[in-house]
Amino acid sequence: MKKFISVLLCMLLGLTMVSCGVSENSGEDFTSEDTRKENSDTTAAVSSVSETENITDNSEASKILVAYFSLADEQYEVGIIEKGNTEIIAEIIADKTGAELFKINANTDYPTTYEGLLDISKQEESDPPELAKNVTNMADYDIVFIGYPIWWGDLPTIVKVFLESNDFSNKTVIPFCTHAGSGLSGTQKSVENLCNGAEIRDGLAVRGTTAQNDRDEAEKAVTDWLSELGIS
Repeated sequence: MKKFISVLLCMLLGLTMVSCGVSENSGEDFTSEDTRKENSDTTAAVSSVSETENITDNSEASKILVAYFSLADEQYEVGIIEKGNTEIIAEIIADKTGAELFKINANTDYPTTYEGLLDISKQEESDPPELAKNVTNMADYDIVFIGYPIWWGDLPTIVKVFLESNDFSNKTVIPFCTHAGSGLSGTQKSVENLCNGAEIRDGLAVRGTTAQNDRDEAEKAVTDWLSELGIS
């Protein structure tokens, strides 16, 4: 009888130990699985933040400048205007690209009549004007748009002075102009000759009457051109 009771107690104790063991192991498994899941989620979150930071760091946009020369008052084909043809195009480019604007000015005033402007522009070829001011942080820019009207089939002298007064090495330089029928008139080559060490991209020529009187068409021309350049 005593032997039977002893065997029975051993059997009961054995079952209890086995049952407790299963319960403890199950508890550990659930805890471990939850912990692994939390660790996995945390790792994924950290990885996601890290990748986002890298994308932000690596996708910093190029800094762009639109430098332009433009005059209002009396101009050929468009009469007396409040804003220069080239300035209108420059502002569209800046709006589309997020660029900063810099207006090229001489240290003397230009005539307000078209005939007077013809005379002074010709005189400047042998007696170049000085810049009223220059860009002080040109080294900060990666891309520089250069805008101008066509004068005597070439760049205005003040634009040449501006190009000669700055270092465009390792920059992308992109010309644009307004004209009365001549297009770029070979000025892209002039820009290239004056911007040593720069990459010169294809320029844009917009008729002055289009810039002044058909802003939608002017904007479309700029948009299409920027798209071809891969800049927006």
